[in-house]
Amino acid sequence: MNNSSENSNQGNILIVDDVPDNLRVLSTLLNHHGYKVRNVIKGSMAIRVAKSGFPDVILLDINMPEMNGYEVCELLKSDPDTEEIPVIFLTALDEVMDKVKAFQVGGVDYITKPFQIEEMVARINNQIQLKNAKTEIKKLNRDLEQRVSDRTAQLEAEIVERKKAEEKLSFMALHDPLTELPNRTGLMARLDRVFQRVKENSDYMFGLLFLDCDRFKVVNDSLGHLVGDQLLKALAQRLQLCIKSSDIMARFGGDEFVIILDDIKNLENAIEMTEQILNQLSLPFYLNDHEIFIGASIGIVLGTKEYQDSSHLLRDADIAMYQAKASNKTSYKVFDREMRDRAVQRLQLETDLRKAIERQEFVVNYQPIINLKTGKIMGFEALVRWQHRERGLISPADFIPIAEETGLIVAIDRWVLQQACHQLRVWQREIPQAFPLSISSNLSVQQFTQTDLMQQIDRVLSETELDSQYLKLEITESALIENDRLAQTMLEQFKKRHVLVSIDDFGTGYSSLSYLHRFPVDTLKIDRSFICRMGELGDDGSSIVDAIVTLAHHLGMDVVAEGVETKDQLAYLRLIGCEAAQGYFFSKPLSSELATELLSKYPEW
Repeated sequence: MNNSSENSNQGNILIVDDVPDNLRVLSTLLNHHGYKVRNVIKGSMAIRVAKSGFPDVILLDINMPEMNGYEVCELLKSDPDTEEIPVIFLTALDEVMDKVKAFQVGGVDYITKPFQIEEMVARINNQIQLKNAKTEIKKLNRDLEQRVSDRTAQLEAEIVERKKAEEKLSFMALHDPLTELPNRTGLMARLDRVFQRVKENSDYMFGLLFLDCDRFKVVNDSLGHLVGDQLLKALAQRLQLCIKSSDIMARFGGDEFVIILDDIKNLENAIEMTEQILNQLSLPFYLNDHEIFIGASIGIVLGTKEYQDSSHLLRDADIAMYQAKASNKTSYKVFDREMRDRAVQRLQLETDLRKAIERQEFVVNYQPIINLKTGKIMGFEALVRWQHRERGLISPADFIPIAEETGLIVAIDRWVLQQACHQLRVWQREIPQAFPLSISSNLSVQQFTQTDLMQQIDRVLSETELDSQYLKLEITESALIENDRLAQTMLEQFKKRHVLVSIDDFGTGYSSLSYLHRFPVDTLKIDRSFICRMGELGDDGSSIVDAIVTLAHHLGMDVVAEGVETKDQLAYLRLIGCEAAQGYFFSKPLSSELATELLSKYPEW
């Protein structure tokens, strides 16, 4: 593809997004592809610009503070001057309710973040072509009205052409241009007709399968979007071989497909079809001399008279699909009401989590880390806890994954780092006899990839007046491996500032020995899952721990064992030369007050 910008204008694009960085990136990419771009940051500004500038396509962010994308779209579609302008939603959300709502308020398409420019250009071009087709039809209508009295024969020919254009336009509006399957619009129309049949015949039942490809992004990223498009076409063709002629299949978007199984007798019919589809998708695809394997996660829901709304059916099928995907393998799940309840609870928890940051409901607990040579406290690990206003203490296992998925973990990690450094500085001033002490604070993958991370750390150290040599940052293996170049740069900056680095939960992730040689790491933390399996001397659990300690020492690193709970575990760790440990045998995570009280006693184990 020619990446240079064309001299001619490919179309006028209005981008609406309240995040300047998003506007700048999108504007640059689209300008580079020959589009004339105008940016606005508010919904009200978007409406004014649309009425005066008449762009060919509007790229509209859903989540904006003043007026969200749905409201802006409704106002545009209710105005005769702007109702014909195509709207493509920009969203990081991937819930079925959001997709269906986007369709209902008048959006013709949506694009999820992060953006793939090839997909964005293809979708924009498709909407411009649709818009031009509509304009052409209107022009044909005007011409026909002017010449109807004296050009009957020509009028008949033009009517034929008009019908062809309308048929083409209708097909384009209701079908995916890549696979030629019904698109979301076409699916909703057909699903409404299927629902009508259920209302007319109480014995009629159908199944709905919501399919999402596994590992499709890997194919796109490694082999390119051309091969990715070919794979989607081949996948659609293979799926069609599995279903009956009366069944309906649609491409819902991206690598998502929906299949309506017509007139089934029971749930077993739907499961049998699903298993057949998964078996077919387990076979390799051969594209451009590449052998490609791709699985799928499928959600199943039965369409009965209990459902009154097609969007609810899609919502439940999507929930079941995500339950299948959460198992981390090609599989299917049948929807049950408990899934919906869990999804609603998770959504409520996410909402509460956002408010918790504003309400300062988080607290930091401190778990002591013990020097196994002296038996004294050598440091603390800072652990975040959530004291919910109504539900009380919420386990990190329940809210940390949500915080990571939503990006809220960045703000939480930054706050914990500030609190931890401040607390250590307080202890340095008030209990000097307990020193030297270090404070360990966790860095999530999202925070580790922040471009200004080093500036954040410098600012916290400056504000708390803490010497950098007493700060230890705990990073997971995945954060290092998945961000190889960035990790090298960041760890070198940490080393220059004498900030210590620890690999958290070592042995549960990649455990690739090669990265340990390349990265300047100070400490390995052995995951509690290995410690708890240690029994008598010489068993497998003990051997693994022994091997990790030997490896760390060979590489010039020290070791901290997590989850120590028994005297035998402590004795073995001391025997093999492990430097430090933490766990309930010594102390559970403590509030700052209780940690201060413990430190003041100067205990020894």
